[in-house]
Amino acid sequence: MNDGFDWDAVRESLPLLLEGFKVTLLATVLGTLVAAVLGLAVAMAGRAPSRFVTVPVRVVTEFVRSTPLLVQLVGAAALFNTVEPLYIGITVLGIHYAAYTSEVYRAGIDGVPQGQWEACRALSLPPRRTWQAVILPQAVRNVLPALGNYAISMFKETPFLAVITVQEMVFEARKYGAENFAYTEVFTLAGLIFLVASYPTSLLMRKLEKRLGH
Repeated sequence: MNDGFDWDAVRESLPLLLEGFKVTLLATVLGTLVAAVLGLAVAMAGRAPSRFVTVPVRVVTEFVRSTPLLVQLVGAAALFNTVEPLYIGITVLGIHYAAYTSEVYRAGIDGVPQGQWEACRALSLPPRRTWQAVILPQAVRNVLPALGNYAISMFKETPFLAVITVQEMVFEARKYGAENFAYTEVFTLAGLIFLVASYPTSLLMRKLEKRLGH
């Protein structure tokens, strides 16, 4: 062991962290897809005319928002202990963030000018055509930056998956640190990888938000 920063540990642990990063990236991409699709479904269900639909949707959504992601992960892993932890992690991440993206979609739908709805009624467009061809394309375009920001947030919360033994990047960092007494080096490296991956994406989302704002 060296008293200073151990660069050998950095070089040795980098391949392991990159392998874990693949899992981190996979969980983020698939979790984001689940959140995007399910969030839209929840937003649409929230506009249903029947309270038998809207009330249960609202209760479940509030429950998900009001409980920590960590608790949801541990609870799901305990309930579905025969399922691959990575699948549980992706599903829980997707459901957790769907509760938030549904509000983003709702705001996007509400932001569509009233004249667009009136034009669809004047043209006698059926509801399905109205949503698919007019409302949703405008709503989704308006909320893309917000959805991107939630994807970045999900990426930064993937280390929680380590508690259910998903071998993502932080799991690998902690394992290597414990085996080699190099926590400072390996967690510094993991943090830099997170920074390199997330910061350019964050800048892209800001640029997209400004462009769509004009």
